[in-house]
Amino acid sequence: MAEEVRAEMVANVWKVVVGVGDPVSAGDALVILDSMKMEIPVISEDGGTVARIAVQEGDVVQDGDLIAVVEPLPAA
Repeated sequence: MAEEVRAEMVANVWKVVVGVGDPVSAGDALVILDSMKMEIPVISEDGGTVARIAVQEGDVVQDGDLIAVVEPLPAA
């Protein structure tokens, strides 16, 4: 099942670190948010492949907004 990565606070999207199709590991940063001059990395909980990036640099996200979708790696 795909992992939906959601914002946990109101913030600006400062930098999108990954692109669609990129492989990620658990703990990798997907985007970096900026709130009150603090940089907050949004990380993937699980490894897989980035299936969707739902934000762009400069966007404002609200608590609960979708940031990215990560598809799990196929079972070996």
